[in-house]
Amino acid sequence: MASPRTAEICDTNATHIASGDLRILHPVFQIYGHCRAFSGPIVTVKVFEDNVLARELLETKGEGRVLVIDRGGSMRCALVGGNLVQLAQNTGWSGIIVNGCVRDVDEINLCQVGVRALGSYPLGSNEKGTGEKHVDVYVGGTFIRDGEWLYADSDGIIVSKFELSINLK
Repeated sequence: MASPRTAEICDTNATHIASGDLRILHPVFQIYGHCRAFSGPIVTVKVFEDNVLARELLETKGEGRVLVIDRGGSMRCALVGGNLVQLAQNTGWSGIIVNGCVRDVDEINLCQVGVRALGSYPLGSNEKGTGEKHVDVYVGGTFIRDGEWLYADSDGIIVSKFELSINLK
């Protein structure tokens, strides 16, 4: 099923935006990956310059979910690279949002997974396994909870407390 466009979501859901049921992330994310529009239920992870927990989640069946990684906006290393995005594609994830950097951009851009990140940086991350899975994170100016829904396209990223249907009226 196709995802509703983020502009259409905004045009038809002003009440839900005003109530906080729908939240628009700040326009700070760069678009990576071949898939420019994606959506799905959210899985969260909170880490700092360490990609072990993100890898563990991406090794599970994605079933169209979106991984939201809160790194606290650190730009000192890349958390996600071509190998992890390829893994996400192979296991059925719809997208990855990184509150930090990615690397291997040319490899990521060949994958059919939507990726958003603050930028790219060539240095890889640590691998210590520290952080938390399935916790509330603060990304793009809003709190995001495990199990909420994310909708992303070329216009922006929206988080919803509930799944939206294509017929929004």
